Amino acid sequence: MEATVSDERPAQEGPATFSDVFGLAEFRALLTANALSWIGDYIAKAAVTVLVYRETESVALSAAAFAASYLPWLLGGPLLSALAERYRYRQVMIACDLFRMAMMVLVALPVMPPWAILALIFAATLANPPSQAARSALLPHILTGDRLMVGLSISTSSGQAAQVVGYMVGAAIASASPAAALLINAGTFALSAALVRFGLRDRPPTMTSAHRSHLLRETAQGFRLVFGRPVLRAIAVLVFSAMVFSIVPEGLAAAWAAERSGNLDTGVAQAVIMAANPVGYILGGLLIGRLVAPARRLALIRPLAVLAPVVLVPAILDPPPLMVALLAAACGFAVGALMPMANGLFVRALPEGYRARAFGVMASGTQVIQGAAVLATGALAERFAIPVVVGGWSAAGVLLMLVAASAWPRPQTVEAAVKAAQAGTAAGHHPPPAARAAVPAARAAVDERSRQAVT
Repeated sequence: MEATVSDERPAQEGPATFSDVFGLAEFRALLTANALSWIGDYIAKAAVTVLVYRETESVALSAAAFAASYLPWLLGGPLLSALAERYRYRQVMIACDLFRMAMMVLVALPVMPPWAILALIFAATLANPPSQAARSALLPHILTGDRLMVGLSISTSSGQAAQVVGYMVGAAIASASPAAALLINAGTFALSAALVRFGLRDRPPTMTSAHRSHLLRETAQGFRLVFGRPVLRAIAVLVFSAMVFSIVPEGLAAAWAAERSGNLDTGVAQAVIMAANPVGYILGGLLIGRLVAPARRLALIRPLAVLAPVVLVPAILDPPPLMVALLAAACGFAVGALMPMANGLFVRALPEGYRARAFGVMASGTQVIQGAAVLATGALAERFAIPVVVGGWSAAGVLLMLVAASAWPRPQTVEAAVKAAQAGTAAGHHPPPAARAAVPAARAAVDERSRQAVT
């Protein structure tokens, strides 16, 4: 089949092209299904917020309806993501899409009271962690070599674009009919399920029933893997650090525009600030992923990590909204260029049987950290001017990133981690107890080289 074409390109060769990636039918199906699900999610967030506010005239309940979509990640993202390893990826994605479709249809019913709407939204979003974990773990099966890096850039950029489109379409439709917006969301899930069913190969689960233990134990294995291996831990620290400050302009955009809109309309100022980061993210991911050679990208990780908070520090000078948007876009560009590289390296350094669980750990961590950063800076903005808060917070981010960059592993450490992951995959994801002692000595030697390189 077209999706099984190998891409064993040498390290010195230039990057894969967009046509290399879009030429794979499975990637096109997965990307389109992802985009539909994301757009539907953001349409639903806009619609549910309007619906609950109309029913209750309560800002608090309206905000609670919006926040309900993040609760599953906060309360059990890693645990729910571990389910994706127990079953076939395609089966997990289809089941999650159909479940969310049914929940959205119920929410759209006019007889639903506000408390039932909140409960149904929460139930629907419980399907997000396993669905996204399955998609993330499946991508390396579809894209190999440098195609994976370009594919990750395209996927993350399309997610940012889906956010902008979903919010705009959702707000426009919900103002006329929230129920119609919710039914459109249900339709996106139905289309996504159809694309997954007929566009993706059916692959066996990475964890067989014979190797299952307790779901909590399997989840804990994901945490131990991410934070127990030097390279994976370094990537996690870098990604989490980037989330601490990059979300702040977007999170404070409404208050910033209300207090300092300058010559712009308040709504326009808020939209410009909020859209700047996703637009920069898209450009950074696509341009760096397409134009920079694979070997050069790894060398850019540390400079981009430090650059991302540096460009936000001038916010302390209280620039006008358009300049704030440019600073946010520059930050988004650096983070958008950084994340696909970090994600690609993360995937390569992971044994295959742990990808979904590791994704759950990372995704949950980013959700928690982004929420905490917005809450913290929002509280600070109650006492200090917003430009001072953003500029000072970003200056602290520079120090944080300098520490993270200084602790970044050396190239030989990274190489050893990738080889260890490949050795683990070759030896079997979950060898039975009696066979564990028979894992090749080469893997132990690679682990030892990794420890020595770190010290």
